[in-house]
Amino acid sequence: MSLRDELEALRTNVGVVDTSERGAVLVTGPDAWSYLQSLVSADLDTVGDGQGVHSLLLTPQGKLDVDFRLLRVGDEVWLDCDPGFGEQLAASLLRFRIRVKCDVTDRTGAWGSLAVRGPNAIDAASALDVQVPGAPHAHVPFEDAAVVRAPWPGGDGFDVVGPATTVAKAAGRLSAADVPTCSTDAYEALRIEVGVPRQGYDLDEKTIPQEAFLELDAVSFSKGCFLGQELVCRIDTRGRVNRYLRRLTAIEDGCPPRGAEIVAGDKVVGTVTSSVAAADVPA
Repeated sequence: MSLRDELEALRTNVGVVDTSERGAVLVTGPDAWSYLQSLVSADLDTVGDGQGVHSLLLTPQGKLDVDFRLLRVGDEVWLDCDPGFGEQLAASLLRFRIRVKCDVTDRTGAWGSLAVRGPNAIDAASALDVQVPGAPHAHVPFEDAAVVRAPWPGGDGFDVVGPATTVAKAAGRLSAADVPTCSTDAYEALRIEVGVPRQGYDLDEKTIPQEAFLELDAVSFSKGCFLGQELVCRIDTRGRVNRYLRRLTAIEDGCPPRGAEIVAGDKVVGTVTSSVAAADVPA
């Protein structure tokens, strides 16, 4: 299919994208849960087996280290994040592992991932003989992998995450059920179109959670202490941030490249972080 056809499938029906370049980290051991609860921004006390949560690992100064998803799978904790950040996530977690009985393993590369998106995405899970749970980030098993509900603007989809061979089997079953395979270019264009931020593009080491509205579902303001809590809580109670991540529609022809300055009058007021050509998005 052409890029236009792939985008049309993702917008109006369903498509599957291989997202195995995402980072993947495994945390195990008797202290794994309490250890993570003391570090990450989400409240993990309410997350049971078969559930998950969007969370952040912040720096001690309250800036973003890694944006990730956390799944509780039996006695294991599965984390996955945007491409290029699996090693950083594992290294940062290990940096704070002091007198704690748990292991942190970066399994990026050996771990597979599929993203199924579109208005009919949830129905497509029938090809895997599973029913996608109703709660965000909740998951059910597909052999030794997991089928995870993925919140998505305009309508949720689902992901399949797990060992690469099992994820490949899931991709084959979806293909046999006539779910079209779409490229990462189409997925990237859709991501920008619907406004899903990506670390390394729209989020960086200078990002404060409130600047990208990450606090809405990834930060608990009622749990106990976590790394970087002081800044995000201070902003929540009596402060504000000076910049926000916003969607920009270019009026003139052409697609401004990443890094292009946004100017109001004679003042630079922002920078383009992700862009997609108008020909690839709806009129």
